[in-house]
Formats: sequence, C-alpha cells, structure tokens
Amino acid sequence: MSIAIRRLNVTLYPDPKRIIARFYLPGGEDRGRFIIQKIMKLPEEEIQAILKRVLGSYANRHRNINSIFENHFKNVSRFLNELGTDPETISQERRRLIGAYFTHEYSIESAAFFNPSVIEDPDQTHLEAGQKRLIVSFRATGEGHISSIVFRSVIIDQQNELSFQRTNDLVEQPETIRMAIFNKKKYITKLDELDIHKDIVDLIMNGLSDEFSYKELNDSIHNCVKDLNLSLSKKNVIKSMIWLADAYYDTNFSLDTALTERVIFPASESEKNGIEDARFVKFADDSGEIIYYATYTAYNGFATMSKLLETRDFYHFTTRPLHGKSANSKGMALFPRKIRGQYVMVSRIDGFCNYIMYSDNLTNWQEETKIEEPQSPWEFIQIGNCGSPIETEHGWLLLTHGVGAMREYCLGISLLDLEHPEKVICQLEDPILIPNQTEREGYVPNVVYSCGSIIHNNDLIIPYGLSDSASSFAALPLDLIFEKMNLGRDKS
Repeated sequence: MSIAIRRLNVTLYPDPKRIIARFYLPGGEDRGRFIIQKIMKLPEEEIQAILKRVLGSYANRHRNINSIFENHFKNVSRFLNELGTDPETISQERRRLIGAYFTHEYSIESAAFFNPSVIEDPDQTHLEAGQKRLIVSFRATGEGHISSIVFRSVIIDQQNELSFQRTNDLVEQPETIRMAIFNKKKYITKLDELDIHKDIVDLIMNGLSDEFSYKELNDSIHNCVKDLNLSLSKKNVIKSMIWLADAYYDTNFSLDTALTERVIFPASESEKNGIEDARFVKFADDSGEIIYYATYTAYNGFATMSKLLETRDFYHFTTRPLHGKSANSKGMALFPRKIRGQYVMVSRIDGFCNYIMYSDNLTNWQEETKIEEPQSPWEFIQIGNCGSPIETEHGWLLLTHGVGAMREYCLGISLLDLEHPEKVICQLEDPILIPNQTEREGYVPNVVYSCGSIIHNNDLIIPYGLSDSASSFAALPLDLIFEKMNLGRDKS
C-alpha cells in the first residue's frame, strides 16, 4: 500500500514576462555584414531617432540595456574592420544601434518551469522561531527548449507553509570569465574520455606547452589547419576540442541583484542547448566549511557532459566538467559530506540502475558499484535518483524516480547505510508520489520528478516537477517513512 503524502497548496508556473537580452546573429555572417552596411549609411540624426525609440520601448525591461548593446556591438565589430571602418571612429549612438540590431529578447521560462531542487539559504537571519529560509532552483525552459537555472527564495514555517519572495520581471545574466590556463595532460585525458581521438588532436596538442591558454589553443588550431583540407569528421573533432575548453568558466552576479533576478543561462558551447536538472547540495567539507555544489547535465545539441557548479554565496559560481570514465552519465548527485575520507556520488551510469561512486577527487570519478536495479512494476523501465541523499540517524534517505507502464514517472524512497552507502537497508516497494489527474498533463505527460529535497520539522519536504511544465511541493513525515521501513522514530 502506498504511503500517505500531503501535497502542499503551492504550484509555480512558467512566467513568459521573465526575459533576457541575448546576442543575435540573424542569417549568419553575410547577413550581419549586410545589416551593418545599411546602418552605416544612415545619417546621424536618423540613428539618434531610431535608438531613442528602441530605448523608449526596451530600457525598462532590462538592467543597463546600453551596456548590453555595447557588448553585442563588440561581437560584430570585426565586420566593420572587414568593411574598412575603424569601430572606434563611429559615434556611441551608432555603436549602440548596431548592438540593438544584434540583440533579441529571450523568455527563459516561456515553455516550462520544472524539476526543482531545494537547499538551505546561506542567510538564516531575521527569521521567526521555527522558520527556515530556503533556496529553490528550477529548470526553466524557453524557445527552442533551451534550459537554464533560475532561483526562488522561500521561507518555510513551523507548519511547513511556504512563503515565496515576490519576483519581478527583471532578470540578470552574470559576467562570464573563461578559465585562464589549462593543464595539457588533463585536457588530453578528458578528450580520451569523450572518445575524441583523431590524429588531428595530436597535431594540435603538439604545438602547445604543458600548460596553455584558451587563446593559445585557438592559435594552435589555426596554425595546424590553415593549409589542410579537413574532412567533416576532423572539423567535428576541432569543434569538440573548443567545446571542451569552453566548458570551464566562472560567473559573477552583481551584488545589487535579488536571488530571483539571477539566471544561469548556457554560457559555453558544451551547454548551448541547455543546462539540465541541477541537483544542489549543501556540502560540509573536512573543516566544517559550507560549500554549495550542483551537478547538472550540459547539452550542446548532440552530446551531453556532466558538470559541477560551486558557490558559497549564490553570487559567484565556478563551473567545470566532471572527469573520469564513470562521470559521463546523467543524474549525478553528490552526498553532503565525505564518507570514510572520500567524496561520494550516486548516479545512473547505464541509464537503468542506481550506482554509488567513491573518489578522492571531487571532479574525477573512475569506479562505480551498482546498488539498485528495478524491482517493482512501477519502476521496471528504469530507476534513478531525485537529488542528493539526506542524512538521518537510520541512514541516508535517497529519493528515487521510477518509470513504469505508459512511461509514467513516480517517486520512491530507499535507505542507504550511513558508513557504507553501497549497502541498501530498505527500498520501499510502493511509490510515495504518483502523478494525479491535475499533474499528468504537460510537455511530457504523466511525470513527477525532483532534483533535491530537504528535512524540516521532521518532515521530508519534496519539491517536484509536474509533467515537465510546472512545479509543486509535497510533505511526508519521517515517522511514516521509517514506520513503513519497520524502523524506530528518527530524532534528527
């Protein structure tokens, strides 16, 4: 018999008014040159009039829209050089108007707002007794099904009622800083893991030192291929080499942005088609310092890469790929502390079963151990995790998902041993959450899915996506879970 779960009276839907201003190159470079030639022929008075109209229509929809136009102008200023004009000689208004023509608005949540993950906010000040401030991350999806990470701030009280911070329409993208120096040996190892082996790789890498910059990589590529007639497969290898180097970067949000205004939008070639299903965890290192990590899947339209976000304050983030033969899988979730001196990750290496991995290095995962395979009819097609395990006195609570008949996704729970989480203490036979009649319609019907839960007031608080469209929350008393597992009361 299924366990009685309480659905909270909260549903969050996509908001098409939340937009960002993205760089836009319509129709390729030839079209870009054509557009710039047309703008350059306009008299200065007309330039000012058109720019004034654009600013009047769009300035209140974005922070610092003139800075956005200036940055987008820089992306196409090379066309002016090709046309024989020094970009520095044209007026500020003309530069900004050119930037406006190479800008478009993108509604980050227009299609879906789903697969949430919840953690404690670093800031727990100015709260009443029994309250806790939480950060909920969501997978927001817009035009072209491009996914990004967005946040909501929420306070949960003694009765597990949720109060969300008001959001506004302004959305801020962070400053992106590329990794300065690459280690040649590690870079080649990652290429091998991605099965990128063509002889063109050796030719390019031989021209680089043991440590090299992003610019030096691009220079080596240019020098090696400028006189070669490359096959399509070798061109794809070169794209993959740039794609990998582009995967390392830092992002910084302005300190005057509210949490709800920040969006982590794809910033590299490795994730240009989406940042999918971030699983956030509050991690305590050996010294007790708190670091917030999130594993996610980067998708570039033809390949996926497992990546790791790191932050201490949700203003500054470091992004890097996960390495190792066991790291190239979707749905990796980090334990909130080391176990027996090692980092621990739960994953689904084969897309079918749950695995545990141990590593001395947070970003390198080489070995895995299967811990669960589908057992019950509701999960015969596949199982996987729904976020990082949660520590209790009885063991690690692992929220799982299972796929059954009609590709219906349900949520379940397993309990893992505290010191040896490769040992499964108990796996509930029945699901705890099944899509009901109000939850089963959406972009992908019949799906409930979560990327991370939290314990509050002795309840398991579960945020979950509704059929890849919207999000809601549910609460389940720990006592009921452990009673179902024939265990005693949890006192944590």
